[in-house]
Amino acid sequence: MVFVGSDGQLTVPTAVKIVIAGGFGTGKTTMVASVSEIPPLRTEELLTEAGVHVDDLAGIEGKDTTTVALDFGRITINTKVVLYLFGTPGQNRFWFMWDELATGAIGAVVLVDTRRLDSSFPSIDFFEHRGIPFIVAVNCFDGSQMYTVDEVRHALDLDEQIPVMLCDARDRASSKAVLVGLIQHSMNRLAAV
Repeated sequence: MVFVGSDGQLTVPTAVKIVIAGGFGTGKTTMVASVSEIPPLRTEELLTEAGVHVDDLAGIEGKDTTTVALDFGRITINTKVVLYLFGTPGQNRFWFMWDELATGAIGAVVLVDTRRLDSSFPSIDFFEHRGIPFIVAVNCFDGSQMYTVDEVRHALDLDEQIPVMLCDARDRASSKAVLVGLIQHSMNRLAAV
């Protein structure tokens, strides 16, 4: 992507990489799609009988597709900065790709579904062990029990400096607020170093 400035000079914006991660069925594909300015690249496939004994659909029985590689979206902030969003696959058998997807990222959003909170721990552990800044965004699904930020923080045993936000991954403004929160958290961590 190249921009032509008011002075006629070509400008190549700085690429900022953000990872949207979380367990299976937490809304990662939905979040990328809700904020991307381009039609997102999706690598979704139908769930099949072959995965019945592997894919735990408890709490997300209506889910019929899964990301098998990544989701990709883009947000142009201005002529100097472009955000590239990489959504991870949520199933354990695809986690081998997470290291590649996280390389060079300024931070990550760990998307959480309180109906399946246990699926959040591997994502949190992944970013904690690699020292990658992350925030936790609780995707407030219709019909699910609502919890406070403090209740979620306690249930996930998160340090106080890890931001926790409530969101609706379907909503552009809500997803955008999560990304702003991540960028602020990542910048604060860099400033503290």
